[in-house]
Amino acid sequence: MVLAWLAGLGALAIIASTVLLYAPDKSRAVLEVAYPGDYRTVGGVRLRLRDTGPRDAPAVILLHGFGASLDTWEAWAQALSSRFRVVRFDLPGFGLTGTDPTGDYTDARAIEILLGLMDQLGIHRAGIVGNSLGGRIAWNFAARHPDRVSRLVLVSPDGFASPGFAYGKAADVPLMMRALPYVAPRGMLKANLAAAYARPEALSEMTVTRYRDMLLAPGVRAAILARLEQTVLRDPGPVLSNIRTPTLFLGGEMDGMIPISNAADYLRLMPNAILVRLPDAGHLPFEEDPLGSLPPVERFLCGETP
Repeated sequence: MVLAWLAGLGALAIIASTVLLYAPDKSRAVLEVAYPGDYRTVGGVRLRLRDTGPRDAPAVILLHGFGASLDTWEAWAQALSSRFRVVRFDLPGFGLTGTDPTGDYTDARAIEILLGLMDQLGIHRAGIVGNSLGGRIAWNFAARHPDRVSRLVLVSPDGFASPGFAYGKAADVPLMMRALPYVAPRGMLKANLAAAYARPEALSEMTVTRYRDMLLAPGVRAAILARLEQTVLRDPGPVLSNIRTPTLFLGGEMDGMIPISNAADYLRLMPNAILVRLPDAGHLPFEEDPLGSLPPVERFLCGETP
């Protein structure tokens, strides 16, 4: 009885907080003006993308992490576009790509969309760069379609189960997360983003605003919740050990989200992987220190030693 009463109080507290912090979706028209991009329908999904650099240059595709958008790569994309064709897009369920009409937010669906986009753009092979969630999609794509990937760059990739999580089963979505489609407290978002930086003071208010705007894009918060419910991690060992694509693992030594110690597992399993450590970087080195973090990636994509 006491436990049920306490649970009821907790539920009431959540409801009250949700009412006080309620934040509706923002207008798509307004967001599309503020965050320009091109649009292309792939597999029934209207993707927001940017395709820059010489069309006859080697292609590089950038895959962002959880809760981010193609804008996270802005500094790297600008620099790489002088010698590469650089393609980046908002993954389904994020940013101004928004919802997938199928309701499928699994990695397999993301891989299907990536393959379809490459086919539409006439890109047979590309260097694939992925961060966090995008890293997990990248190495799974390389395993399934090795002929389509020239080089693989994994920036703090996701894939191994964190403490408290298990392989082969969907994670339990906390009750507080159920309120996500209705709230978007800026302070909480800023704190989460700051934890991804080695130097939290480097996180600008403009960056926080962009992340929050993308979170408030129509349908995105519900899609994020659906993705969490659909995510079932598998032991990555068998997949990673079959990847022969030359791979660069880029890890920030100050990464508090996916520790650089995970690199040892990737290097043990992937025969053609090398590691570059960034001593003063966190989880998002391309945002926090783009000029300092890009050189080893650019050298690797050019076939040189990082």
